[in-house]
Amino acid sequence: MRELIYALRFRGSAQRVGVDGNVLKSATVAAGCAIQALIGVDGMSGTLEPLDGKEATFESELVFTGESTFQQTGTIAFGESSHRLNFSSVGSGHLGPDMETNCRHGAAIWRVEGGDGQFAGATGLIVSNFLLNDAGEVTDHQFGVVFVQ
Repeated sequence: MRELIYALRFRGSAQRVGVDGNVLKSATVAAGCAIQALIGVDGMSGTLEPLDGKEATFESELVFTGESTFQQTGTIAFGESSHRLNFSSVGSGHLGPDMETNCRHGAAIWRVEGGDGQFAGATGLIVSNFLLNDAGEVTDHQFGVVFVQ
């Protein structure tokens, strides 16, 4: 198996759906990017610079299982829609208030469960660290380690 790694910032929207409003559907997009984490005498600083090329698209369904916990499933398509991976939560994700930004701040770990194209039979884990504001705008930073054939 071959290891693929990625780090992307997805942006888009989420909306509550369902009879009880306990389901959050989201759709976001990310451009390829170059990320730098610089460590120096003043501590750490970082940058994220978009690159030319195709985009990745993300769709998910987040189901609240408690006041601040959730389960999630979804897909991520990289470039062409024929290269799509499927994922689901490992344990429960967390979504709580972030008093400094007036948003909700969440995180989850996802298990890669195969997919299509280059992701057929893929395995691995993805970490999601995201912000959700009252208008439904989402910014999701993802880091994935994916194993493909």
